[in-house]
Amino acid sequence: MKEGTCGFRGTRRGAPFVAQTAARNAIQIVVDQGMQRAKVMIKGTGLGRDAALRAIRRSRILLSFIRNVTPMPHNGCRPPKKRRV
Repeated sequence: MKEGTCGFRGTRRGAPFVAQTAARNAIQIVVDQGMQRAKVMIKGTGLGRDAALRAIRRSRILLSFIRNVTPMPHNGCRPPKKRRV
């Protein structure tokens, strides 16, 4: 569930509270469908990630595991050439 579907637009979408709200909405949808266990995979970094994890842990759902799937570059992009003056 993304922040835009919860009604947040613009720069407000980067706040930890917004990530917590999105996680709570996603949990509510899952609970309404009758699920009791879940596997959580989190992508990205920042304060919103921690807030979303806290919201998930406070829910009634049992977590099988939490996996970090943040993409990491093996060597990255080529840096720009040195400036010659």
